[in-house]
Amino acid sequence: MENNEIRAVFDDNSIIVYQAYRKEIALPAIENQKFVSPFKMDRMTWIKPSFLWMMFRSGWATKEDQECILSIKMKRDGFDWAIKNGCLSHFDKTIYGSEQEWRTKMSTSSVRIQWDPEKDIYLNNLPYRSIQIGLSEIAIKKYVDEWIISIKDITNDCKILHDMINQKRIDEVKELLPHEKIYPQSPFSTLSDKVLY
Repeated sequence: MENNEIRAVFDDNSIIVYQAYRKEIALPAIENQKFVSPFKMDRMTWIKPSFLWMMFRSGWATKEDQECILSIKMKRDGFDWAIKNGCLSHFDKTIYGSEQEWRTKMSTSSVRIQWDPEKDIYLNNLPYRSIQIGLSEIAIKKYVDEWIISIKDITNDCKILHDMINQKRIDEVKELLPHEKIYPQSPFSTLSDKVLY
């Protein structure tokens, strides 16, 4: 298996994940502390516990439809449920007995697990992969209605950090970045252990 690691800001009960949206979706979510229309419950939504991977994906809040960065505190029970009920977004013969088994799992799972190279402060690849979790159907309903504790707009903080990087103030930036730790694997089932680690 490749070196897959979940790194996140978390405590005993919660974990921080990140999402990026256009203002029309982000601002009502911040105001209501819950995703509401025009957020669509029938589309898969991706959560990312890695701050720097979110910065890579959103271009430090500059890419179209990703101008607002949300820091979402969610219940760890929900995060663990998503992992346990997830299916890899690609076939891996070390996880699934056959491609058909994987396709069957894909067709019945409301959670996608995807691993992408983690990023450093300059958004270059690091030698391990970071998790993205796609939620749909029952998983997205649980996320919106049960798992979210709070939603915070961190867009301005992200832009300030990006400006500081451009000014070569790297030591200061490193102090201000979220202090992510390796997430423990103990909550996961045997299959999920194989998927994740």
